[in-house]
Amino acid sequence: MSKDNFWLRIIYIVSIIISLAVAFLFLGPRPEGIEGSIDVSQLPIFHATLNGITAIILIYGYILIRQKKRKQHKNIMLTAFGTSSAFLVSYVIYHWFKAGPKQYIGEFSEIYYFILLTHIVLAVIIIPMALVTLYRGWTDNIGKHRKIARFTLPIWLYVSVTGVMIYLMLY
Repeated sequence: MSKDNFWLRIIYIVSIIISLAVAFLFLGPRPEGIEGSIDVSQLPIFHATLNGITAIILIYGYILIRQKKRKQHKNIMLTAFGTSSAFLVSYVIYHWFKAGPKQYIGEFSEIYYFILLTHIVLAVIIIPMALVTLYRGWTDNIGKHRKIARFTLPIWLYVSVTGVMIYLMLY
């Protein structure tokens, strides 16, 4: 097995595990007394902030690569990965200690649920895409990196921006 195949398998396995863990948080049982045992009420604003920061970083990373500043682009994209990872860890903590999603009670339910549904689907898709894109950039496989990055960037940006929008619509 080639080094690429090994790491791509790891990426897909990690992506599946992450997606299943998040699904379990919404659908699976929790131990008695876990909900509310830690006050996580401030985490949604933290999540929206991380999503907003990630969106800004992604745009900045795009500007850097258009300016042919590869080293800075690489570093800033790793930073975007870091903020997205911090979001994911915090999101898991939030939903472990607070069962279920907050109900939308606004007047634009069709718009909200469209944004939410596309956000969820693309959030699942972006996990392996972002990891593969980062892997190919990290290993300087520029041709393959560019091919996937042109799809990864808009999807990752959409997920980040709609994460903020969902927060604003709920809170």
